[in-house]
Amino acid sequence: MAEKTAKKTASAPKAAASAKAAESAEKAAPAKRAASAKKAAPARTATPAETAPAKTATARTTAAKTTPKKAAPKKVAPRKAAAGRAAAGKPVAAWKPESRTALVRRARRIDRELAEVYPYAHPELDFENPFQLLVATVLSAQTTDLRVNQTTPTLFAKYPTPEELAEANPEEVEEILRPCGFFRAKTKSVIGLSKGLVESFGGEVPGRLEDLVKLPGVGRKTAFVVLGNAFGRPGITVDTHFQRLVRRWRWTEETEPDKIEAAVGALFPKSEWTDLSHHVIWHGRRMCHARKPACGVCPIAPLCPAYGEGETDPEKAKKLLKYEKGGFPGQRLKPPQAYLDAGGRPAPPLGAVSGT
Repeated sequence: MAEKTAKKTASAPKAAASAKAAESAEKAAPAKRAASAKKAAPARTATPAETAPAKTATARTTAAKTTPKKAAPKKVAPRKAAAGRAAAGKPVAAWKPESRTALVRRARRIDRELAEVYPYAHPELDFENPFQLLVATVLSAQTTDLRVNQTTPTLFAKYPTPEELAEANPEEVEEILRPCGFFRAKTKSVIGLSKGLVESFGGEVPGRLEDLVKLPGVGRKTAFVVLGNAFGRPGITVDTHFQRLVRRWRWTEETEPDKIEAAVGALFPKSEWTDLSHHVIWHGRRMCHARKPACGVCPIAPLCPAYGEGETDPEKAKKLLKYEKGGFPGQRLKPPQAYLDAGGRPAPPLGAVSGT
């Protein structure tokens, strides 16, 4: 009896192990069936991305160093870019409307550029005193300063004072002034203003605008020339060159001289008015002509809304530059190219001096 009990006890663990094995086999059956199905399915080809070896940090760094980078576009200042296009004869981008502040800044920058180009700008009429300047300015209407400078030495040698010119024979004065054009009207003006000086101001040229404009043949333009250059009192000279250029530069759209004077004067300090007038007038006579301006060599091309109205080819534009013989005292006239510096900008000829 004891022997049977011992056999049963020994077989019990074996039975438990068999039961566990059966349970494990039952659980593993689905996994085996899935594995068999997977083996039976056609094999999928791996993509290049899956088969490519993973890049290490060192490899990524090396690749970044050896891979050429696209160069970033070079930034060019707007003014330099425009200047480059101007020098190459290419049109500058269309002008955009500007604020009042932008207009003031551009106008003053143009004046600074012109001051560098024409540092010797001065009245191109020869004179030794306010009376001579007043008469010469009246005579300069509808003619050149060169022609006036050729005529006034004879006139002032014969009639050096207002008193003598006031008593002059009109026919004799007409004969002297004939080369200036409109000699009859100009004779009447210079004799009339001389009488006005003698009768109202004791033979002296007044230093006030309101007094000067009362004299025959004297308007605001003439008065400002005299005040600015004989008395050192600032004034804007609105002649034909000045009117043309300030409208071309879009400083103002006014057409009447008085309104142009007020509009342009508001853009600059009063102390700069006289020099500003010289710079603009010199530029208008020498480079920025009415019919065909020399845009290709103009130093303010990037600042000019009218760039392209004239000749943009630098070589052709150089031939358009004009220099009057009387503009540079004691200097013999040379070809226009002789007045350009190494950079192609107009430069004063050797020996040029500023006039009085």
